[in-house]
Amino acid sequence: MAVDEREALLRVAWERALEWALALVIGMALAWAITLTARQPPGQPIQLLPPPTPPPLVVHVACAVMAPGVYALPPGSRVADAIQAAGGMAPEAAGEALNLAAPLEDGQYVCVPFRGTPTADPANHAPPAAQRLNINTADEAQLEALPGIGPTLARRIVAYRETHGPFATVDDLLAVSGIGPTLLDKLRPWITTGTTP
Repeated sequence: MAVDEREALLRVAWERALEWALALVIGMALAWAITLTARQPPGQPIQLLPPPTPPPLVVHVACAVMAPGVYALPPGSRVADAIQAAGGMAPEAAGEALNLAAPLEDGQYVCVPFRGTPTADPANHAPPAAQRLNINTADEAQLEALPGIGPTLARRIVAYRETHGPFATVDDLLAVSGIGPTLLDKLRPWITTGTTP
């Protein structure tokens, strides 16, 4: 057999071997895809990995609830779910002031106001002077219902009042650590000292 004929036969054999190898790879890939598809319900996309589980929402529920505290709730929970986790509203709660259907966010602070505590209305109008919270007589829970006041600042206001006596004016709140001019401006429409608005 001539050298050229031998080379031609080798080339043909090599090409056929490549074709068989390629066909084998394609066949294995198709078999793998068919196996995955057979495990999925009809009409469902193939999922190689399970979807990640979203983390729980951690919220602080306080003020007029039966068991104030920090609670972990499933994603998609609402304000009503947070209050339910905290044992429900206390008898003296003003639950109508809250939007119970509002969705929760991670790290949110939910304060159920007490009856008699001023709260913002949907138009964000401040209450009249007669309904403003007296910072000289309010307890910590009532103070927490004010905008921008959490448990820490409420404790500081009560402690300052007990140490230094009643506030003469609303501006005296600036002496409480953590209350600056910006927060005071936010509080001003909602509070009174009992003698000055």
